[in-house]
Amino acid sequence: MAQASSLIWLIAGAALLGMTLRTPIPLFAWLALTFLLQATRSLPAPAGLLWTWLALYAALLFGRRDIPVSGPAHYLIVAFVATALTLPFVLDRVVGFRIGGAAATLVFPLAWVTVEFLQSRFAPAATWGSIAYTQYGLLPLMQVAAFVGIWGITFLIAWFASTVDLAWSHGFDWSVVRTPVVTYAAVLGVVVLGGSVRLALAPTDRASIRVATVNRPVDLFIPGEMTRIAEDSAAPEERERLAGKLARLHDWFLDQSRREARAGARLVAWPEQNLLIYAEDEPAFLARAQRLATEEGFYLAMGMGTVHRGEPHSFENKLIVFDPSGRMIVSYLKSHAVPGWEASIMRRGDGHLPVVATQDGRIAGAICFDDAFPEFVRQAGRGAADILIVPANEWKAIKTVHAQMAAFRAVENGVALVRPAASGLSTAVDAWGRLLGVADYFAPGDRTMVAQVPVRGVRTLYAKTGDLFAWLCVAGLVVGVGIVALRAASAVNIGGLSLIFAR
Repeated sequence: MAQASSLIWLIAGAALLGMTLRTPIPLFAWLALTFLLQATRSLPAPAGLLWTWLALYAALLFGRRDIPVSGPAHYLIVAFVATALTLPFVLDRVVGFRIGGAAATLVFPLAWVTVEFLQSRFAPAATWGSIAYTQYGLLPLMQVAAFVGIWGITFLIAWFASTVDLAWSHGFDWSVVRTPVVTYAAVLGVVVLGGSVRLALAPTDRASIRVATVNRPVDLFIPGEMTRIAEDSAAPEERERLAGKLARLHDWFLDQSRREARAGARLVAWPEQNLLIYAEDEPAFLARAQRLATEEGFYLAMGMGTVHRGEPHSFENKLIVFDPSGRMIVSYLKSHAVPGWEASIMRRGDGHLPVVATQDGRIAGAICFDDAFPEFVRQAGRGAADILIVPANEWKAIKTVHAQMAAFRAVENGVALVRPAASGLSTAVDAWGRLLGVADYFAPGDRTMVAQVPVRGVRTLYAKTGDLFAWLCVAGLVVGVGIVALRAASAVNIGGLSLIFAR
């Protein structure tokens, strides 16, 4: 009967985890880890851990729609991620049980942060799938990212699960669970109160500029045409027809940008690789864009895809920014290619995120998948950027999750975020994660996003110290494992000496 109850909790936890990874619902993440931990601690080993792996595998199959790989490779990737996420439960069982007491509640959060953090550094998906992103919209909690990054949010969620489970396993006997419960409640209370105060003190009278993002027309290209252009696989007989479409696309973006500039926009931004152009045509087009920025007196941030026909890795995924004087202040190549198709064709940048001083603040730029790497985007915070422009190009299934992920980069680095997105949500977010504007590419009507964006950022602790908290979690876990290993070795040695003396 007890095992059946544990399996029910396991299924409930996996279901909630899958749902919140698919469509973030903050409460579900807290409940999911609590139910999963309750199940894994009560199921017999090793069968219980196998059941846990299967439950996580099912949850990830349902929830992780961001994996851009199909077929058998997709299932193998999910299996790898499920294995990684099973490790915190294994360590909790092996290490936490042996440490005991209130300190045991720290093993699971230390392990969960360690797994997420090491995946972000060494796995291709970076921070995609982090449970911290499910807390988008809880602004007081999101402020944690300004101090210790998303790892602090992950830690709090996992620590909640281990603390509640400790109380649960002791029948909520207050005399036994008082210390760990009060400790956790005090920490969470300070975090929420501090975040609320930070938001309340956030200035509302800072200078701002009008920003607009424009998008390509939905009916110009048929499915597959833009892909064939980008990967330089268009048949020779298609090239004249596609060249005509590209010319209309170029005119469209320049005309729409002129319209928004005349409507008062100080900055107009285009989505990632939304404007495709052949390398031999790029100089003439850039001259047109430069004249437009100068004539209308605005910043023009262009997400572009330049195709070098007949060359290996023929695709340049870039961000070009002209200032109102016509000076090119940013020319940036995307540094992180999405594994799979994009990685096979794209020329990568040098890993340097540009930060440029202008009369309207310091402007930084990155592109789409770059924003899944907090340590990379931290260059904007270290460079005291005020506005971060991140052109994006995604697909419908991930439009909400990806836009919400990017908001955490704004909080971490104290910058306003301008994110024009093709096939997704174009957004503007301030340095505290508050949404200033949004436009859905898939909604009917005009897909232009307009917002008033502050031009002065705030300095954050995370921009200075980076992932120090995450590394401390790794170190804390190593210490915990070491303590248990030493205790086990001592017990073996003592047992051996006792046996010798007994003889």
